[in-house]
Amino acid sequence: MPRLRFGAFLAPHHPIGEHPTLQIRRDIELVEHLDRLGYDEFWCGEHHSGGWETIASPEMFLAAAGERTSRIMLGTGVVSLPYHHPFNVAQRIVQLDHLTRGRAMLGVGPGALPSDARTLGIDPAVQRNRMDESLGVIIRLLREDRPFSYHSEWFDLVDAQLQIKPLQEEMSIVCASTISPAGMKAAGKYGVGVISLASTSSEGLAALSTQWSFGETYAAEHGNVMDRSKWRINANWHVAPTREQAIEEIADGLQRWQNEYNIHILGRQGAEPFTDARAAATRMANADGSLIGSPEDVLTGIKRLQELSGGFGTLIGFAHDWASREAQYRSYEMMARYVIPRAQGLLEPVQRSADFVHEHNRELMEQAGQAVLSAIRQHNATHPREGSPSGG
Repeated sequence: MPRLRFGAFLAPHHPIGEHPTLQIRRDIELVEHLDRLGYDEFWCGEHHSGGWETIASPEMFLAAAGERTSRIMLGTGVVSLPYHHPFNVAQRIVQLDHLTRGRAMLGVGPGALPSDARTLGIDPAVQRNRMDESLGVIIRLLREDRPFSYHSEWFDLVDAQLQIKPLQEEMSIVCASTISPAGMKAAGKYGVGVISLASTSSEGLAALSTQWSFGETYAAEHGNVMDRSKWRINANWHVAPTREQAIEEIADGLQRWQNEYNIHILGRQGAEPFTDARAAATRMANADGSLIGSPEDVLTGIKRLQELSGGFGTLIGFAHDWASREAQYRSYEMMARYVIPRAQGLLEPVQRSADFVHEHNRELMEQAGQAVLSAIRQHNATHPREGSPSGG
């Protein structure tokens, strides 16, 4: 496997009460912060209802973020394909790729919120099949050089071809995967990557290896091979100097997110309200594969995620408002300074060098001292009238 990569996923999930313009500007500042810290990827989603997830066009947001960043890859996480004509999706991602000078990634899904589908008059029963059909057409538009026509019950193409192709020779394309096999099925069918978005839950964690097997099954049926380096896993993380501090910083925000959004607004089935914020945060921090705590705790959690999944290529942190902005920024910085270099093996040669010098410091210092004395003696021998210098 190549070196593990790191990124962030912004749904976004912002509590109601803040000026929407300032929320969007803060989100762009977050992308800038991650770019400065050297993160590899940033993803943001598409939603149209519910009040908390307020980015309707990830492409427009990422185009603005692209002007304020220089190296971080920018992905739609995700475009809900049943909501759009596939030709328009293909054109927008190509334009984003050129605007960002080859940093665009296309993430697709069927649409997460039933309220969004209802607004557009779409039957939830057709969403996954429409995502699959649309993705196949989009891939053809991005990769084929001849015009083609296509008729569907919900869109038509007549001698369709893109005026410009992506700047990248091979743009990253990923399917969103939850507990349903639909995302893995599409990834296997079309030979593209995966971003697992339900792995923030205990059910999602337990299903990771099963989800991957779904992808391998469908890939084999279509003559493709699933590539674990193209598998992105989304997880909750928050890093602080100690586990206790991390728990304290996220407790109130976590409770608000669960009670106000997941239960009151969305009405998620099986979700239970949190009555004790600190106890809920403690349970999350102590869960298998948790990435909440000190740098050591998070490194342990990453290793456990690798074991549970069988191996993946990119860890995507869920960008939440559980902690204060200052604590969030410090968490991303601590992740970049103390967790990522160890997870990527960057500190091993540094430590080997330090250990070698420590083990041989006496002989090295003796050799250096002898060299200084030798230089003094040589000087005194050739310049006796000047006397002995005070140093080497």
